[in-house]
Amino acid sequence: MMKRSILAILIISIFAAWGCDNSNGQTKATQQKRRLDKPAAEWKQKLTANQYEIMVNRGTEPPYKNAYYNNHQKGVYVSAATGEVLFSSDDKFDSGTGWPSFVKAVDPNKVEIVRDNSFGMTRDEVVEKSTGLHLGHVFDDGPADRGGKRYCMNSGALIFVKK
Repeated sequence: MMKRSILAILIISIFAAWGCDNSNGQTKATQQKRRLDKPAAEWKQKLTANQYEIMVNRGTEPPYKNAYYNNHQKGVYVSAATGEVLFSSDDKFDSGTGWPSFVKAVDPNKVEIVRDNSFGMTRDEVVEKSTGLHLGHVFDDGPADRGGKRYCMNSGALIFVKK
């Protein structure tokens, strides 16, 4: 009985880790509907390998092993691709998830929310509106007194600019 429980926990853990680290499970049809403003080859020249994996391939970095989840400095978070200001430290909060989380975007017109049905889940993906590049996901479990949203972003899609 104990061995079965351990095996079940191990299998669930593997699938959970795989889902977090590789959440680029979009179908080709879904990816083609959201065209990038530039060919992927151009983004490959401009972005680092990590930025490309997150933003173009719609990947997800590991929790607690990224640059900004624990950043408490004052400043703004700009797109790693365009330099556009997307999020502010004033709107950042500790969600306990291991990713930088914000209650809102600085300008809601700079991000777009797109339905993401990868991995048998329905989530709301956050993309940079001008480029179509992946930033993270938004959930309805943020601080209720600040609007209730949690913009769970990938550090690799952002660059922090200290005030």
